Amino acid sequence: MHPVIFSLGSITLYTYGLFLALGFISGLYISRREAVLIGENPDIVSDLVFYLIIFGVLGGRSFYILTNLDFFLKNPVNVFKIWEGGLVFYGGFIFAIITVWAYTKYKKISLWKYADILAPGLAIGHAVGRIGCLMAGCCYGRECDLPWAITFHDHGSLAPLDIPLHPTQIYEVIGNLLIFAALMLFRKKKQIDGQVFWVYVLLYGAMRFIIEIFRGDDRGAFIFGTVSVSQTIGIMMITASVFMHFYLRRKKTKNA
Repeated sequence: MHPVIFSLGSITLYTYGLFLALGFISGLYISRREAVLIGENPDIVSDLVFYLIIFGVLGGRSFYILTNLDFFLKNPVNVFKIWEGGLVFYGGFIFAIITVWAYTKYKKISLWKYADILAPGLAIGHAVGRIGCLMAGCCYGRECDLPWAITFHDHGSLAPLDIPLHPTQIYEVIGNLLIFAALMLFRKKKQIDGQVFWVYVLLYGAMRFIIEIFRGDDRGAFIFGTVSVSQTIGIMMITASVFMHFYLRRKKTKNA
């Protein structure tokens, strides 16, 4: 694809970094809009997203470094080259959850209400960000001979060159857009705070489990030789979502 948009002297604009920024902007716009619609302060959302950007990127980069530790031990300077690609969503997601919990506790506002506000924005922001992955060639798929296979030719790409591959980045873009649409419909029917967020967790966990089957980049260690770490986390997300739906509903009934 096209990992670099343009290079002028010492100034280089990377496609991955551009779409990462556009993803955050898209997520912020949707989240602020959701806050206004339910009568919450959109400025609180902006403050929260600011911290999510910092700790989300930190978490995503940390997980990526851990899964490619040998390379970064030999090339320590590359640790800081985030604009070239290399963020693990699960790492950013875990750090983001901790950030939202800490911020809402500090501000004494509802954790689950703001989690619901942020969930659709997270899905749309992730969809936009994955376009950057496609351009950079990271998170690439396995070799295949399907009509919709994609082939990378740019030597700056992180994907193998001149080999038809599953367009797993596009799979994730489409998947996240479908999740976004589902959340926008479901949010009008939710009965308790937290439901929208946990529906997101359920849908993303299921989607990621399936897409992992077609990934061709290094997936790290496999559990029982068949299930990748990311698939295991996906199963945990689905399980946690089901449990939390029962828990939140039971808690509401008990309080009532």
